[in-house]
Amino acid sequence: MDVIANVNWLATGVGTIVAFLVGWAWYSPLLFGVKWAEGSRVDLGTADQMPVFAMASQLLALLFLATVIGITRVSEDLLTAVLAILAVATFNASGGAFVQKTNYAITVDFFYIIACGAVMIACQGLL
Repeated sequence: MDVIANVNWLATGVGTIVAFLVGWAWYSPLLFGVKWAEGSRVDLGTADQMPVFAMASQLLALLFLATVIGITRVSEDLLTAVLAILAVATFNASGGAFVQKTNYAITVDFFYIIACGAVMIACQGLL
């Protein structure tokens, strides 16, 4: 339990929030959102039409990943953090393939998780 007690919770929280905001931009019409939505067979809709469960689940998953990265920071094991990020991204890609998303949509999802991991690692290193 010493590992958990020594996690930089500020960096973990900031990493979670920044990664969530990156997702907001990533899936917006300004970046990849329009073509991703077509490839995922979803409607982008407006901010007041956001699926609450999906958004809450996303935030919780980001918090879990940021916590794993925080733990790997304490144990000085960056390779484990990178492998965890790649595992999550690959599982997500696999799920996207099963539900027959386009390759574009799968790629957008995959690299969003990679970007989130990079943000979280940076927060652990900077804060």
